Amino acid sequence: MNAPAPSPSATTMSDKKTATVACPFCDTLNRVDMTRIGRHPKCGHCGKPILLDRPLAISDATFDQVTTGTTVPVVVDFYADWCGPCKIMAPLLDDVAHRRAGEMLVVKLDTDKNPVTGQRFGIKGIPTLIAFRKGQEVGRRVGAVPSSELEAFLETI
Repeated sequence: MNAPAPSPSATTMSDKKTATVACPFCDTLNRVDMTRIGRHPKCGHCGKPILLDRPLAISDATFDQVTTGTTVPVVVDFYADWCGPCKIMAPLLDDVAHRRAGEMLVVKLDTDKNPVTGQRFGIKGIPTLIAFRKGQEVGRRVGAVPSSELEAFLETI
């Protein structure tokens, strides 16, 4: 006898496109349904908007929760405010976050303010982009790259 097919409501959380993100206003971690970002998600604690069409800042404290608690690919930009090549990459990553909102999560980690995570991943030069799936590194790119190379990197994840 065949088992009945699971109902649409019986899908597991890992089947859904979700992201765990810190609210940029109060730092509360929120789980967001990436298929519904057009409905403008809000923080469950402070009620302010969580805008996923741009890179979100993360920290040493939130890094693990964001990279492991997100079912879509996560691209982490390890950068510093003083870094010229990082400033060149910023608008390219803004564009990626906007165009691929719902498909991937683009986050940024300031290596000066958050040295622990940079050291943990052996960051020797910035900008460094590391892509994660389910908390595991699946790709890395060091240095500023033109848009075409960035797109080629993103296609590999």
